[in-house]
Amino acid sequence: MTVSLPPDFARWLALREPADAAARAADLVDRVRGRLAGGGPLVVHDLGAGTGSLGRWLAPRLPGPQHWVLHDGDPDLLRRADAGMAGVVAADGAPVTVATRHGDLTRLTAADLAGTSLVVASALLDMLTADEVDRLVGACAGVGCPVLFMISVTGRVELTPADPLDGEVAAAFNDHQRRTVAGRALLGPDAVEATVAAFARRGVGVDVRPSPWRLGADQAELAAEWFTGWLDAACEQRPELAGPAEAYRRRRLADAAAGRLGVVVRHSDLLAAGD
Repeated sequence: MTVSLPPDFARWLALREPADAAARAADLVDRVRGRLAGGGPLVVHDLGAGTGSLGRWLAPRLPGPQHWVLHDGDPDLLRRADAGMAGVVAADGAPVTVATRHGDLTRLTAADLAGTSLVVASALLDMLTADEVDRLVGACAGVGCPVLFMISVTGRVELTPADPLDGEVAAAFNDHQRRTVAGRALLGPDAVEATVAAFARRGVGVDVRPSPWRLGADQAELAAEWFTGWLDAACEQRPELAGPAEAYRRRRLADAAAGRLGVVVRHSDLLAAGD
């Protein structure tokens, strides 16, 4: 899998990190913690680790000692993740160590994950194809450890105050998420359902929880950044929206700057419990 990332992607990841942290389903982490307690040192593989935000959030919520293996296709992001995990300790104060692996995470096998205590990912599934999800789930199921996939988009957003163009833009954005890139038909908002089905084919049940972003006046910068990218993608998918979108953009960004824009972006968190 080769994904072209914008040059300011690291900034976007930093901007969204607090919203991701606030949205994640804590009860699934409680279940993971209970499953891992007393099992010795933990080995955690973080797929599509980005700058390490999930590790910084999750490692202090799990017992230690822990060894995190961060996977990503972007070596610069991995360098940032390695540095960003420095000083992180486990819930009981035990040490957390980190290794990085640069490469195509969709080609991982059960052998690559041998000895793993937990597989995690955040904001990853929508960027994969159905075949890639199936291979990845197959690798995880082959290990038999818990798998925690967090902050997966579902295609549902709500903006307040409401605007007549909201629904049309949302539909265009979801089509953009499902676009074909270099021969890869992305799952976009269909990824959660595809992942649950892939685990089910292997006899593994999945618990799904909502993990929505709820952005208000105190997240105005993130709301504006998210809205801009959301609308740009919609217009790229449906160029006929570009004209009506100009006034819509001005209205929405003015609302964001004034703290009037409310945004709910629906996500789901998934826990496959393993054997």
